Formats: sequence, C-alpha cells, structure tokens
Amino acid sequence: MALRGLWLVRLQPGAAAVRLFSRRYPTVEKRAKTFNGTSYVTLPEDSVFLKALLFELRLTDEDKNFVDHRDSCSRINKTSVYALPVGGGDLWPVLAFQKSGLLYVCLPLVEQSLKPHPPLINISGISQAFAILSGLLVFINSSQNNEAEINAKVGQLPNLLMQACPLGTLLDTNLNGLLDSTQIASTNHTQKQPVWRVSTYKGKPQVNVCITEKVKSMQYDKRDIADTWQVYGTVTCKCDLEGAASNVTISVNLPANGSPLQDILVHPCVTSLDSAILTASSVDGMDDSAFSGPYKFPFTPPSDLFDLCYYTSQVPVPPILGFYQLKEEESQLKLTINLKLHESVKNAFEYCEARIPFSNRGPITHLEYKVSYGQLDLSREKSLLVWVIGQKFPKSLEISLSGTVTFGSINKEHSVDPICTGNTAYIKLYFRIPDYTLTGCYTDQHSVQVFSSGKPKINTSRELISSDYYIWNSKAPAPVVYRTLFF
Repeated sequence: MALRGLWLVRLQPGAAAVRLFSRRYPTVEKRAKTFNGTSYVTLPEDSVFLKALLFELRLTDEDKNFVDHRDSCSRINKTSVYALPVGGGDLWPVLAFQKSGLLYVCLPLVEQSLKPHPPLINISGISQAFAILSGLLVFINSSQNNEAEINAKVGQLPNLLMQACPLGTLLDTNLNGLLDSTQIASTNHTQKQPVWRVSTYKGKPQVNVCITEKVKSMQYDKRDIADTWQVYGTVTCKCDLEGAASNVTISVNLPANGSPLQDILVHPCVTSLDSAILTASSVDGMDDSAFSGPYKFPFTPPSDLFDLCYYTSQVPVPPILGFYQLKEEESQLKLTINLKLHESVKNAFEYCEARIPFSNRGPITHLEYKVSYGQLDLSREKSLLVWVIGQKFPKSLEISLSGTVTFGSINKEHSVDPICTGNTAYIKLYFRIPDYTLTGCYTDQHSVQVFSSGKPKINTSRELISSDYYIWNSKAPAPVVYRTLFF
C-alpha cells in the first residue's frame, strides 16, 4: 500500500483553515499515473486541493446553500471517502475526517483504473489509509492539546513519517511507538532491525492479546420502526519479545454457534492473510457464505501496543432488550422501564447502569418510584436519574422501574437537547462484561504461536462493552433518519 499524499489541517471557526502539515510522494504519483491510465487525475497544489475538500465537507462560508451533487439524499456518505472536483476530473478516493478542530486527510494509491469507481472493499489501500490517519490522530491527541504541544508534534511528523511511510510505502501506523523507539534507538545502534521494531526488548518474554467488542443498539418498541444493533471489535496485542524480527501467529476462533466476523481490517505488520477473511462483508446482505474461521493472523509485531485487526459482526439479538414509556400527566412525567437480559448472555457484569436524562426541563423537585432490582440515584444537577443495576440481573433476567417525576422552573444551568423535545426521550445503557464476547470469538494460549528464542508467557482476555446503547420512548416520535444496519 502507498500514499499519494497526507494532510493535517486546522479548522478555525470564523476564519480560514490552516494547513499544518502536508506530504506528497512524487514516485507514488508516477505509479498512480501508470495504474490509473486515462482515469488518472493529477493531484493539484495544496490551495486548490484544500479548497475543493472544504467545500465538499461544507466547511466554508462561500456557499452554504443546497448543492445537488453534494447534498442530495442519493449521496449519503457513510464511509468518509470523497470525490473532489479539481478541474481535471474528480480526485478519488480522498479519505477525511474531523476531530477536535483538526482535519485528517489522506489520498491512497489505487492500483487499477478509477472508471468506474471500484468497490472500496477491493482497494487494499483504503483500510491502511484509515489506519495511518487513525495513528496520526492518536499521536496528535495523546496529550493535552494546547497550541504549543500540537505545533511541537507537527514538527516531529517529517522524521516519523520517514520511518512509518518511507517513499510513500506504509510500514507502520503507530507514530507514538516510533517516537519512543527512536529515542531509545538513538543511544543504542548495536542491532539493525525493521523500521517497525527499532528497539530491542530485554526481559521476560510475553504476549498479551485482548479482544474488545463494543455493541451499539437503537431500540424503539414500535411496529413501524425496526430495532437495530451492531457489534464491532478490536484485537489488541502487546508482544514483548527478544530479537529484531520475531514472528507471531494469532488465531481468533469461533464456537459452533458463533457469529462470523465481517469487514475485517488488519494492521500493516500482518504478513499474509486468507482471502476468505477479507471478502466477508456486511454490505453484501445476499451473501450467506461467511467465513467462520479460524482467523489466522501471522505478523512481525511492533514493539508497542497495537491493534492487530478490527471487525464487525451481525449477531442475532442484542444483549439487553428493553422498552421505555414516558407520558406527561398534568405537571408530572410518568415513566415505565423494563429491561431483559437475553438468556444467552453471560450474567456477570463489571458494571451495569441505565441513565435517564431529562433535557429541556427544570430541576427534579419531587420523585416517587418503585424499582424491582438495583437502586435509583439522582444526579447533583437534578436532571438525570441513574439506575444502578450492579453486577448481575436476577434469576428471572428481567427488571423494571416505574415512577413519577415533578420538575421546577427551567434555567440556563440545565441541559438542552434540540432532539429530545416534548416527550421524545431515551435511556442509555452502560455496561461491561469481562471474559465474554457477543460473537463468541476467543483466542487462548494454544491459539498463539511464537517463533522466537525463549518460551513467552501468553496472556489472553476478552470483554464486551456497550457503546451508544439507546432505548427510545415508545410513546413519542424517535429521530430515525433512514433504515439501515449502520447508524
């Protein structure tokens, strides 16, 4: 995989965007001209490129009006990949996303014709371009983001990218790891090593592997709106091994009834991969031939903690089902909440709680409630109820909460939510289940092979964590944009 260009831009409210860093690779540009043929579009100078990008992202004040080719409902962008009109044609695929007032941009090399646009899943450079942008984001945001620190980190980027992406070829995405390793290597040049492992580990060898799955859910309890949920996971590794280029193979396994992994993206250090792993995609809903493992990842590990792979999965049910009913009666709100833990889910939480916010209202002045399990707390601001469920559901796996809430007059100190007006409201669940994954995937000591001197200690773990887990009030309209698996 190679990059044609990389940019870091500061977005300033009410002022022009400022380019903090850019890097182009002329040798990769020549390769792009050869691979793309007649569909090749020249990468313009930065001023033209950034103007087109900011317009596409609606970040300029020049034209806030509706533009058909950009704002039409037929062009709902769900990938952060854009086509930029730059005079000689559309420059594609440009990857861009915003975080904390900064815009991270990358243009990967596509080793084929661009007309018509090939499917993103067939372009190997897309996932690695996202990886280098994620690595850049982590590097920039790894400490307090005052202007002096950001400028200092921007000043380190040329040297780091010479190691991470020499001549435009991506070798590593962990810029923090390269920075630490470079500082160590500056005092010890006794051993020549790969660029992604520039320091020599001395100590007891060990390999740590952690599978973290996050589950998202939107539940409405309505006939005309389908509930949606999705699992996405990360396999994180830390390999403390002696030697310059130790080889490791990790297998991620599924039980017989496990949900197949899809949309798998791997770290650049992975040396080879079964094609069946990469072609399993949740986008193709008609394909029922999903690869069910084992998923083998051979790699030469970086010296620091890194994400070996990312994946999604379509599990048959969410872990916790519930409904929320909120009705206004005179000057009070009457609420009813039922939650049920699915019988297939491990009933052993590190924590589990439901938060019930009341936006656009005054402080809670009176509360009467009945809870079948756990305890109910009122926040200091008196605009949020916290239902602490604890570490286990009861044997019935069902719990309920009902009550009435009375409010005082609203003031500026209380939360305002433009979406949750009237009785449109939600509860949000927060939980973590250690030693469990919703897909059932796992890796154990026997699934890890290490080819290096010494016998390392193998540590494996897994966990399920909630992320954006909402249950909307079924007695009021909920904000539904369009029906799709992704949200």
